Amino acid sequence: MKDTGKNNSSKKNAGYKAAEYVKDGMVLGLGTGSTTHFFIEKVGMRIADEKINVKGIPTSFQSLLLAKKWNIPITTLEEHNINLAVDGADEVDLDFNLIKGGGAAHTMEKIVDYAADEFIVIVDESKVVEKLGKFPVPVEVIPDSSRIVIQTLEDMGAECEIRMAKRKDGPVITDNGNFVIDAKFSEIESPSHLEIDLNSIPGVVENGIFSQMVDKVIVGKDDGAEEL
Repeated sequence: MKDTGKNNSSKKNAGYKAAEYVKDGMVLGLGTGSTTHFFIEKVGMRIADEKINVKGIPTSFQSLLLAKKWNIPITTLEEHNINLAVDGADEVDLDFNLIKGGGAAHTMEKIVDYAADEFIVIVDESKVVEKLGKFPVPVEVIPDSSRIVIQTLEDMGAECEIRMAKRKDGPVITDNGNFVIDAKFSEIESPSHLEIDLNSIPGVVENGIFSQMVDKVIVGKDDGAEEL
């Protein structure tokens, strides 16, 4: 995957900084997205240059293909525990709550990130906010439940739309075979409570709020990266 975004250098700095935390023998959770691309890239470089022995558990087909490109051995949660997960975010607040799912991979991302001994989030400066909510909350749903879920979300005050694909007709289909509803809330007072409420709706597989999970945030800038 080639990243052509304007914050390319910031993303690269964040991803490369996170790769410094990788130690020989680790099992890594490999997140999805344009910033995590650089983390996977740097881990692959370290395997080639330093001969470190690590394994990766991908969170999407995208990260699986990228890991294979960089000769990172692949394993599964059935076989190994995760020492370190590194992933990006669409938004991160000052309490380390996240909105994720812009790439429609948040269900597997949450499973992998939750399972890790340590979870590091890597973002560029534009993703750091005082309060979550500028970005809609992605909600993965079983297709047959989409109308009822949308109705419930609207009753909760959200503006909703089923995410449509850009290079195919119809909705985005997740790696799990489901739809994604983007739910825009006017304000999110308690991310942890909203996360629980959304997952209580029948038909919802998982939502993109990640609360009380993050151990460290690395913010990439044009001239380097800093830890929050």
